[in-house]
Amino acid sequence: MSGVKIGVLALQGDVREHLQALAASGADAVPVRRESELEAVDGLVLPGGESTTMVKLAKAFDLLDPLRKRLVDGMPAYGSCAGMILLADRVDNAGSPLEDTVGGIDITVRRNAFGRQVDSFEEDVPVEGVAGGPVRAVFIRAPWVQEVGPAATALASTSTGHVVAVRQGPLLATSFHPEVTGDTRVHALFVEIVRETAR
Repeated sequence: MSGVKIGVLALQGDVREHLQALAASGADAVPVRRESELEAVDGLVLPGGESTTMVKLAKAFDLLDPLRKRLVDGMPAYGSCAGMILLADRVDNAGSPLEDTVGGIDITVRRNAFGRQVDSFEEDVPVEGVAGGPVRAVFIRAPWVQEVGPAATALASTSTGHVVAVRQGPLLATSFHPEVTGDTRVHALFVEIVRETAR
């Protein structure tokens, strides 16, 4: 089955790169800025960006509550970097407070855990469910998962042991940015999750 329609939350962040990676993975990829557009998609990507700004914009566009409702109703979602923070049920606010998230994944994340922009780095990370060897993971002011609750499953960790990819049912999240490397395997995994859910 092809023809799944996957949106990218287009309020802020690297929207275009996610749209291209989804299209390359066989999805009908569209930007989402309004509730009517959210209602029309089979799944949604929450891109990297600045999580506090994204929450404020989601509220301003009246998207936060509709997005929460769609997730509760079982819509698949994938969050990268800031998107992981938005999908987390809990945020460790040490030194970097965030008043609200969308929630959905039973994890606690720490924002900017790997450091500032100048501390950005890349590492090859094996990701459970992604065939063909490790994924080149790009970390830019990235969070890590402080705690994985019983409802969620860790899919990948860095060489230092920090969890950087998780899944809970149809929800997927990574600390890193697969959309910037040209490797579409993480997006292909999410497209398959959306197809399985849509069956």
